[in-house]
Amino acid sequence: MKRLPKFFLSAALVATMATSFSAVQAATPPDTLVHAWQIDDIISLDPAEIFEFSSSEIAGNTYERLINYDIKDVSKIYGEVAESWTVSDDGKTYTFKIRQNKKFASGNPLTAEDVVFSLQRAVILDKSPAFILGQFGFDKNNVKDKIKQTGPYEFTMETDKAYAPTFVLYCLTSTVASIVDKKLTMQNEKDGDLGYNWLKTHYAGSGPFSIRDWKANEVVVLERNPNYEKKAPLARVIYRHIKETATQRLLLEKGDVDIARNLNPEEIAAVSKNPDIKVDSAPKGTVWYLGLNQKNPNLAKPEVRKALKYLVDYAAIADTIMKYKGEVHQAFLPKGYLGAINDNPYKLDVAKAKDLLAQAGLKDGFSVTMDTTSRPETTGIAQAIQSTFAQAGVKLELIPGDNKQTLTKYRARQHDIYIGEWGSDYQDPNSNADTFAANDDNSDNAKAKPLAWRNAWDPGPLTAKTRAAVMERDAEKRAQMYEELQKAVLDDGPFVIFLQKIEVAAERKNVDGFVMGPSFDTNSVAQAKKN
Repeated sequence: MKRLPKFFLSAALVATMATSFSAVQAATPPDTLVHAWQIDDIISLDPAEIFEFSSSEIAGNTYERLINYDIKDVSKIYGEVAESWTVSDDGKTYTFKIRQNKKFASGNPLTAEDVVFSLQRAVILDKSPAFILGQFGFDKNNVKDKIKQTGPYEFTMETDKAYAPTFVLYCLTSTVASIVDKKLTMQNEKDGDLGYNWLKTHYAGSGPFSIRDWKANEVVVLERNPNYEKKAPLARVIYRHIKETATQRLLLEKGDVDIARNLNPEEIAAVSKNPDIKVDSAPKGTVWYLGLNQKNPNLAKPEVRKALKYLVDYAAIADTIMKYKGEVHQAFLPKGYLGAINDNPYKLDVAKAKDLLAQAGLKDGFSVTMDTTSRPETTGIAQAIQSTFAQAGVKLELIPGDNKQTLTKYRARQHDIYIGEWGSDYQDPNSNADTFAANDDNSDNAKAKPLAWRNAWDPGPLTAKTRAAVMERDAEKRAQMYEELQKAVLDDGPFVIFLQKIEVAAERKNVDGFVMGPSFDTNSVAQAKKN
């Protein structure tokens, strides 16, 4: 008998799951892992639309991709849904064979038809992450001719150019390339939407867990997928939205949650002394940055862009507000990526900043706004930057909001300055170069909307250089090209990059097997357990 995902959970049951772990109980159920985490960035559960940190982690534990990589050595790529693949002599046609006998959580078999449908669907829907596939020349008009099923467990994918094969394969490890259950999704299609309005809040995957329920800004409940090849030790995983870090700490110390994900440096130091708690950390391919909207006439001046780079106290932020959780890093490629540079040419230098502002005709400074999320660490960093900006006469007004509000405004280019994180979509350097150093169309109605577009920046020749780098098959030459791109953006780009993220999780000592990978979609609870 086929088993369908249970999205008819009663509100009472979800509420019980989310809130019943009281001080009296003082322990979560042995078959359940409970996270305390700020998950107010979740906008959608549809892999064709997911582009946020929290939802990417959830998708990584509930969907499978065609290709994946070893999180201990990201240079090692392997097939997840794909059994094998070949590349044609001209470097443009990829032929994939699909593993047989795989099933979705619904019980439906996973075949090449589902893979082709998933990739075509992501391109046709054209949501935020669709550009990851679109950069190979796919669009809604040609994708059905370019990605075609050739057998029950085989399909071909024809790119428009002979890209570096690793670049193509890494893109297929991204969340947007997750495989969805065609039959289940199309049973819920309305008005030709390819099941989009249904899948925004439902589930149709084959990963180790299924998504049982999501209540925005409250809870996400995952349930073990009985059809997954390697049975998950846990029956369920619950992500509770706990905004306040002090509350996360209290719940962890009482045993009401198993993992706290957003503790501040003081709280991390305190819980690390608790014999019932352990602290784990892992570097992330994520950078913290300020985005300076070039539609603002003051921010559009090159001298102002550079001045603001000298008005951040990088070391103080890393050593205090982000202690344990970040290290100074100013280039757009995180450490560990092909071609990454570790040059950090900027430091707090108010005198130099004032001189640059004077050159821009702003010797008395100017006023500007910055959109910030309500997360404590973001607020803390924003306030520190507000203070150092003021030393040069730059009056920075902070506009607080939740993640959805600030992201929506940012994606519409309606900000002055945005503070946030950027996590690579895949482990190839083009993931960040394509967003920080390239912008093919700077018009408001552009199809592709990378970070350069969001900040209304036309990088000029850097766009062509970015496109050339992704075609280069010689790894050493390619690395040199990315080094040059990073230096150019460091010098003149509208980005003040200041940290590379280190993710920290405080866990009850009986938790074992929660893995933090280099990206949020590789954070895994698949083999997590409680001893």
